[in-house]
Amino acid sequence: MSVYTVSDIGELIRDNSYVGRGIVIGKSEDGKKAVFAYFIMGRSENSRNRVFREEGENVTIYPFDASKVEDPSLIIYSPVRRVGSDVVVTNGDQTDTVCDFLREGKTFEQALETRCFEPDAPNFTPRISGILQFADGDFTYKMSILKSADAAGSACNRYTFAYAPLCGVGHFIHTYNCDGNPIPTFTGEPERVRIPNDLHEFADTLWANLNESNKISLYVRYTDLASGSSEGVLINKNQ
Repeated sequence: MSVYTVSDIGELIRDNSYVGRGIVIGKSEDGKKAVFAYFIMGRSENSRNRVFREEGENVTIYPFDASKVEDPSLIIYSPVRRVGSDVVVTNGDQTDTVCDFLREGKTFEQALETRCFEPDAPNFTPRISGILQFADGDFTYKMSILKSADAAGSACNRYTFAYAPLCGVGHFIHTYNCDGNPIPTFTGEPERVRIPNDLHEFADTLWANLNESNKISLYVRYTDLASGSSEGVLINKNQ
């Protein structure tokens, strides 16, 4: 397979029971829209007891049934926040860290230097993050993964990928390669995936192909680069 191959994201996730949490960022085929998606999956009752709520331009995760919450520290957070012209998307409370640094005039990378993988041994779930930076009728984006350097969680390795958007191309990063015990951490570069023009087509492809037992919530947003207006699709398994 060529390094320039662009895959169908439905095919990438269809037969994978557990990719964990995932971020996709890219540009629509017609070049008119900036696109991102974020989804969560879960295996435990605590993880599955969640819903997304859209609050203006931000998205926050809440418990579906508050009486069943065991440990909220790693499951309740805001995966999507806007700061100025930037949109931050992450799989944890590092969203707030990045936003705080941006408000201080600092960078995405500087913020993530202060964070590491999650303290959930033996999995040591990676922290994955993305940022869309809008300017002059276009945008650029970056993605990051913070992951354990070894099976003991003794050190953190940090990887950042910076992209110039290409029409119809996005990048997909997720926390795990597949299910397991411990769960195998994502390896390699973010995967190149096709980004269609239609918001609902893309959201439907993602939701339909995420594992039925483990998928929890999905949020997809398309932003018109000319007008700055945006449209989102939010899907919760728990209703």
